[in-house]
Amino acid sequence: MSNPAVVPQLTLEFERRNEPHGTTTIVRCHGRLVSDVTDVLYTGVKKVIPESKHIILDLSDLAYMDSMGLGTLMRLYVSCRTAGCTLELTHIGKRIQQLLELTNIWAVFATVGEHGIKF
Repeated sequence: MSNPAVVPQLTLEFERRNEPHGTTTIVRCHGRLVSDVTDVLYTGVKKVIPESKHIILDLSDLAYMDSMGLGTLMRLYVSCRTAGCTLELTHIGKRIQQLLELTNIWAVFATVGEHGIKF
């Protein structure tokens, strides 16, 4: 008897905060950021870039990320920077941190606290 394949899912929760310096959008990521679902993150975050000065990706509930997920983070970085918006990662799990370190991205960006890096 074969087991049905587990479909990787990614869900997002958005929270907007109006602050003196502009709108901050917190995006809580749940699940796995893998090749089949990277457009969920990219499309979702891309929509809020024009109205946000600061976007925080909360990765506390992100169980896994592959190289396509990493590429999506970099695409979002470029999109945010082009629009004059900052992108920050927070609550990075050990596995995600190891991927960022392995690809030398961790060393490229300044560390924000013990839980995140700021682009």
